[in-house]
Amino acid sequence: MTKIGDSLTWHKLDSETGPELPLFNVRFDTMQHPTTAEKFQRMVLEAPDWVTVVAVTSDERVVMVEQFRFGVGRLTTEPVAGMVDPGEDSLAAGKRELLEETGFGEGRWRYLGSVQANPAIHNNLCHHWLAEEVVVVQEPAPDAGEAIRVHLMTLEEIKEAIAAGEFKHPLGLSAISRVFPLWDLPYFPPKG
Repeated sequence: MTKIGDSLTWHKLDSETGPELPLFNVRFDTMQHPTTAEKFQRMVLEAPDWVTVVAVTSDERVVMVEQFRFGVGRLTTEPVAGMVDPGEDSLAAGKRELLEETGFGEGRWRYLGSVQANPAIHNNLCHHWLAEEVVVVQEPAPDAGEAIRVHLMTLEEIKEAIAAGEFKHPLGLSAISRVFPLWDLPYFPPKG
């Protein structure tokens, strides 16, 4: 049995449901500090898993989407991404999101692993997929709440967008960095 002070693991004493939000369910957990035994309330945003797709055409251009992101209040450019629907696996979600947002499909698909979206407050994973030799199979059909512009970018254009601070989405960067070398290490961002 682990004694208080022997571990960094917090112990859950209680949990209550908070308000439902459009993309998340809120949960409040009462947690016991591992070394002081003090009680703290911590918020968890319960969410379905997410998916990010690095889609590459036969001429080695990456299918990227530009859209307005409400959190930062501006347009961003990033790989295709979205939520995994109930009863759907991440591959099916990736194929659906790519087709809906860009009209691209088919190709060879390979799983790139997953990351914890934001383990400080989220309980979900973001799955990364590589889709090679994708082709246009239909017109894009984004959801009613989406306005998207499709860009086909070379690796050099992606690197330039990162250097210019135009591509900062951490989940998108995580996915693309599993396919392409994005920067020399150690990375020193441009000043300014």
